[in-house]
Amino acid sequence: MNKFSRLTPEIQELSLMCEACKIDTELYTKYNVNRGLRDLNGRGVLTGLTEISEIVSKKIVDGEEVSCDGELYYRGIDVHDITDGVLSAGRHNGFEEVTYLLLFGKLPSESELKDFMKILAGYRSSLPKNFVRDVIMKAPSDDIMNNIQRAVLTLFSYDDNSNDISIANVLRQSLELIAMFPMLAAYSYSAKSYYNDNGSLFIHRPQANLSTAENILYMLRPDSKYSDLEAQILDLALILHAEHGGGNNSTFTTHVVTSSGTDTYAAIAAALSSLKGPKHGGANIKVMQMFADIKKNVKNWGDEEELTDYLEKILHKEAFDKAGVVYGMGHAVYSISDPRARIFKSYVEKLSVEKHKTKEFKLYSDIERIAAELIMKERRIYKGVSANIDFYSGFVYSMLNLPLEFYTPLFAIARISGWSAHRIEELNNAGKIIRPAYKAVQPREKYVPMDKRK
Repeated sequence: MNKFSRLTPEIQELSLMCEACKIDTELYTKYNVNRGLRDLNGRGVLTGLTEISEIVSKKIVDGEEVSCDGELYYRGIDVHDITDGVLSAGRHNGFEEVTYLLLFGKLPSESELKDFMKILAGYRSSLPKNFVRDVIMKAPSDDIMNNIQRAVLTLFSYDDNSNDISIANVLRQSLELIAMFPMLAAYSYSAKSYYNDNGSLFIHRPQANLSTAENILYMLRPDSKYSDLEAQILDLALILHAEHGGGNNSTFTTHVVTSSGTDTYAAIAAALSSLKGPKHGGANIKVMQMFADIKKNVKNWGDEEELTDYLEKILHKEAFDKAGVVYGMGHAVYSISDPRARIFKSYVEKLSVEKHKTKEFKLYSDIERIAAELIMKERRIYKGVSANIDFYSGFVYSMLNLPLEFYTPLFAIARISGWSAHRIEELNNAGKIIRPAYKAVQPREKYVPMDKRK
């Protein structure tokens, strides 16, 4: 280990003082503090208004609030109808259509969508000369998200109007980043694979006639080949990950940082930092790691009793990572069902047939059902527990032969559309810097001169 990375005994000793600085959890209740900006019932504290998307998890029935199947709307349009429309037409450009909708508040006509895709294709070819060599390939990180973040911050230096936060300029910057994100991610993976993992190095330039989903598969695969169903499923994944309300951690980060008046590159880099976390965009990797552990330890996948026993061990902190969590189950907002997981699941089954993975699909379905029952029983949760989108997304990406390290960057490639829409909305409507309050609970003390300290 190099000196830069080494944890010295002195630092480890000092860290014990940091660890000791914990706030008594009872004080949060005493002062009625909404931890995580959620009330005691888990509902998000209202901090803003948005027209970009809406999440529905409860409805009023006979004057009472009751849980319902989850619904997700982009600019007032049910995402289920959007995906149905795109997939029934056999198109691979649903992500571009959704990006247009999120940014401009309306569905594009056929000609508007074609023109929009031309704009994105043009920006894909405008990556600064030698940028891949001088920025992405230089000092490649083991974590692709960090490489993308560095690339985004470096693009600031190439922009003659980097600090201009007029709507027109921010829109231009946003479209450039939306177009470039697949390249930044694919090339960052290639750099990591070659320099850090002793793999092969290949760089495929994106094709102007291909959609975002098609270009991702084209750039990532050595032979650039993919099936029609693969492109459709990946496009579906991008649609479902593009936006999820203003309150999710990375989008709220975008609002907070944007409210300070900072530049687009800094705002998006901050959102990337948030998304990288395993409690947010990195959750599907934990699902895949958990399933690998289950496959290793459950001899008969078709034996429900054996599956149930092992899931109980996971919940009791006796198996997998000893965290007591069945990853991919449950959501901060949804209870009965996550609409994105519902939509995803039907197409996951189709892909499992093409990829000869029907046995694994059944394993996922069985664990989804058994885990929901166990969690409700063990945790005494009465509102309902269901699979979230992370439960199936990792399985999909594995069937698409996407590298595990690419799962979270793929989330970023999709969510940059939502971040951009929310950044523009914040600039359009706010005017005040976001500054929530924190109550100080540390007792006041006197300053003690150095020679009198113990």
